Amino acid sequence: MLFNSLTFLLFFPIVFALYWLLSKSRLVYQNALLLLASYVFYGWWDYRFLGLIILSTFVDYAVGLKIAQSDSQARKKGWLWVSMVFNLGLLGFFKYYNFFVESWVDAFAGLGYQLDPWTLQIILPVGISFYTFQTMSYSIDIYRGQLAPTRDFIGFAAFVTFFPQLVAGPIERASNLLPQILCPRRFSYPQAVRGSRQILWGFFKKMVIADALAPSVNEIFANYGDYSAGVLLLGAFYFTLQIYCDFSGYSDIAIGTARLFGIELMTNFRFPYFSKSIGEFWRRWHISLSTWFRDYLYIPLGGSKGTQWQGIRNVFIIFLVSGLWHGANWTFLCWGFVHALLFVPSFVLGSNRKAYSTWNWPAVSLQNVADIGRVVGVFALVMFSWVFFRADSIQHAFAYLGAIFQGPLGSWQFYNPYDHQLLTFEHYTILLFVVVEVLLYNQWLAHTPRPLRWAAYCAAIILITTAIQLNSSTPFIYFQF
Repeated sequence: MLFNSLTFLLFFPIVFALYWLLSKSRLVYQNALLLLASYVFYGWWDYRFLGLIILSTFVDYAVGLKIAQSDSQARKKGWLWVSMVFNLGLLGFFKYYNFFVESWVDAFAGLGYQLDPWTLQIILPVGISFYTFQTMSYSIDIYRGQLAPTRDFIGFAAFVTFFPQLVAGPIERASNLLPQILCPRRFSYPQAVRGSRQILWGFFKKMVIADALAPSVNEIFANYGDYSAGVLLLGAFYFTLQIYCDFSGYSDIAIGTARLFGIELMTNFRFPYFSKSIGEFWRRWHISLSTWFRDYLYIPLGGSKGTQWQGIRNVFIIFLVSGLWHGANWTFLCWGFVHALLFVPSFVLGSNRKAYSTWNWPAVSLQNVADIGRVVGVFALVMFSWVFFRADSIQHAFAYLGAIFQGPLGSWQFYNPYDHQLLTFEHYTILLFVVVEVLLYNQWLAHTPRPLRWAAYCAAIILITTAIQLNSSTPFIYFQF
């Protein structure tokens, strides 16, 4: 079920009303409703996917109890491996089986051997990369002694399947979300107001910006040979905004929806395009994933301890695994490799550690021309790296970038195959979005008079309604991961 669908607009009010009607009943009834609603939400795409998530829930629920009951470290580690092998095996089979088989066949073909590949028509379950990481972290935290297992199966299942963040995050830690699921919740008007405001901003980013840019991005990337270098640069810029507005828009809707249910999810984006270094970008972009890899992979590998070469090795492992997490395509690995290359200089010089120790959100500002220059430079590097993420193949990415740097940038004329009004709408909304991001980044909207805030809300609703009429709705980009 999509957030930006009529089905969800009918589904949500019903669940919301029943949920708070049950708030005075036993907590198990409220959590049972949440679990049922989550299964309906998830099974709306394909009910067969429900079997996998239910199986994953049973496995990690049982593993958590077994780890806590084990009387030796060896037994604890054995049960942890059950969780790891099951979840990573599930993820590996459904997401990477055909990728590795086809890569193996291509490698042998390069040596002159023709193999007959045995591939399967495997449908990737929606959100599998998210909920497997979420359940694995539960088992790992219990193994580390950082979390006590729960015996409330309904509550645990509601934690695993909590529908606002189920299919595209944020990837929640059990230490944050599970206690909220297991405790009684009461409706809070201020919390609901904050949630509604965030939902509105999320829909604006998704439907007004991302969906408006999608047709132009698809056209430019699909037919890059027909356009000038300036247009290709514009296409890269468009996708840079599209993927941010699409993914952070989903996170905003998820976090806002959770607040309407009395639950606080972790922040997943903190204005990443205002970053002054690649390291800072990754502390602001998809925070739930980057911190997951930091805590469960980078630090266990040794982190920055040990020799400098070991630290560099760990950096490359993290970024390559992060790229592979996004999908079974060499372009994602290449994207991760590029970001590792961009990150290593600050790691070697120690500037990333210094920036991290002095970085204090939200007291971060652009105080001089040098700061603005660094932001523009980092934005440009991130934008060009997104070309690898968006391209169909590595060859496509290099050809696209080559056409940008070899062609004349002065030619900006762009023949839009769509309605000219749409292109104008894009440009105006992009400008509006940038202005609002700057205002939010500097917290200038916090003290805005109420009439102006309500005028902004009404304007956002009007723009969303207009976008629905002009643009075709597209699935969230991160649903494919």
